[in-house]
Amino acid sequence: MIVYGHRGAKGEAPENTLPGFIHAYRHGIRHFELDLVLSKDGKPVLVHDLSVDRTTGQKGSISKYTAAELAAMDARRNTSSWPRPTGIPSLEDLLDQFHDLEHLQLEVKKDSRQRLNILSNRLTEIIQRRNLYQTAAITSSDTWFLKQIRRRNKNIRIGLVTERKFPRPISMASRLGCEYLCINWKLCSKELVEQAHRRGMHVSTWTVNRIHDMLQLEEMGVDSIITDFPTSTRMFFDNRARSALSLPQHLEGVSASSEALSTG
Repeated sequence: MIVYGHRGAKGEAPENTLPGFIHAYRHGIRHFELDLVLSKDGKPVLVHDLSVDRTTGQKGSISKYTAAELAAMDARRNTSSWPRPTGIPSLEDLLDQFHDLEHLQLEVKKDSRQRLNILSNRLTEIIQRRNLYQTAAITSSDTWFLKQIRRRNKNIRIGLVTERKFPRPISMASRLGCEYLCINWKLCSKELVEQAHRRGMHVSTWTVNRIHDMLQLEEMGVDSIITDFPTSTRMFFDNRARSALSLPQHLEGVSASSEALSTG
C-alpha cells in the first residue's frame, strides 16, 4: 500500500512547506498530497486555506498576496516547535527541489470560477512543460474545475475528492473520467473499493493516522493512504515487510502490532 505524506508531513513538520517535504523525503517518502491556491500574481502556491490567517498568523486572502510575499511569511503558526521560519512556497519551488518524486496529488480547493479558470491554465502548463503526466494527478471536490482540466488536456490525470456518500462518489468520478477517487477513509468499504477498481480508479483514503485503521483499509484493498505521519507510517510497513521475510514459513501471516501512531 502506498503512503502519501499529507500536506508534506503535517503531523511532523509545518504543513505545505518545503522543510516539511524535505523532512519526509529524507525518510524515504516519495509520494505526497498537497494543496494549491492561486496567488495574486497568478502562481499556484502550497496552502490549504484561502487565507493566510491560520498558518501564518497574518491576515488576509491568499489572492491579496504575491508568491514572493507569501514566501516571506512564517508558516509555522501551528508547529511552533519547528526551529526555523519557513514561508509558503510555490508549486514550482517544490518541483525544483526534488527530481525523483514518484507521485503527487495536487488538490485544488474551491474558489471563484475566475480564479479557478486561471489556476487550471497554470497547472496544465506546468504539467505539460515538466512532463508530469505520470507523476501527478490534479484532484478536487470542485467538479467544475475537474471538467476544466479535462477539457484543456485529456492526458492529465484527475481525481475526485469526496467526504460524502451522496451523490454517489464512484458514479460522479466515473462521469468525470477520473483516474483517482480520493475519499474520506471513514466512508471506505471493501465493496466501494471493488467498484472503483472495476472502473479503473486508484482509491486513495484520507486522512489516516492510526495503524489499526490503515490495516483495515489495506484489507479492503485500498491503493494508498494519506497520512499526517508519513515517516513513522513508512517505518511501520517497512519493518513489517522485513519481519515477514525473516519469519519461519509456518509463522507467515502473523499480524504485526496495530498500535496507534496518533490518537488524533
